[in-house]
Order: sequence, then structure tokens, then C-alpha cells
Amino acid sequence: MRDLLTLSEVSSFLKVPKSTIYKLARERRLPGHKVGKHWRFVREEIESWVQSAGIDEVSAAATSAKQS
Repeated sequence: MRDLLTLSEVSSFLKVPKSTIYKLARERRLPGHKVGKHWRFVREEIESWVQSAGIDEVSAAATSAKQS
């Protein structure tokens, strides 16, 4: 079984606000799976995403959220 993370856990793992994680997942810029009303993330997919320039998207989304 793959290790699943909640939106809050991904937020803590990446050290960015929950709103940024939600926005990236909703825009399909962050690998995630919606189960009913809840988002779930596979740890390996998140770690791989971070390794492949995903962290740049987090920074850009966080900056965008601060300016709003």
C-alpha cells in the first residue's frame, strides 16, 4: 500500500500554506487525487514532484497568493 498524505500533511511537508497546496492540486500542477471532497497525495509522487522542479511552482504559487 502506498503512503497517502492529506492536504494538511503535504502543507507541512512542503512548508507552504494549505491554500497553496489546494490551488496547485486543483490546477493539476501538483500530483493529487480527489476522493469525494478530500484531496489525497501519494508520498512518492510528491517527493518526485519536488525533485523535478515542482518546488519552483510552490514558490511561484506562494508568491502569487501573498500578492492577492
